[in-house]
Amino acid sequence: MQNGLSVSERDYFKEPFTEGELRQLIAEVGEPGVSAMFASRSPSLKKMGLDPAELSDERKVSLMLEEPRLVRRPIVRLDDRLIIGASVKVITQALED
Repeated sequence: MQNGLSVSERDYFKEPFTEGELRQLIAEVGEPGVSAMFASRSPSLKKMGLDPAELSDERKVSLMLEEPRLVRRPIVRLDDRLIIGASVKVITQALED
């Protein structure tokens, strides 16, 4: 419990997402789905020499499964709401709503 909230953390570098888990998160995000989950400005992607604009959604999913740094962080679930890649300010605001 932190500040009256039940908190569950997952280090997805140590416990990577399965394809099923990743696809479920993408489905929950809705539109823009894969693009919302994919860390297109990640230094890891730049090291791979890939242009995110040229990658299909399927290729992005494959890359996120291979390299967890390409999954946008943090992923926060508040009840039935999923927040991807938000700042502390956005998360704090969501908690207050």
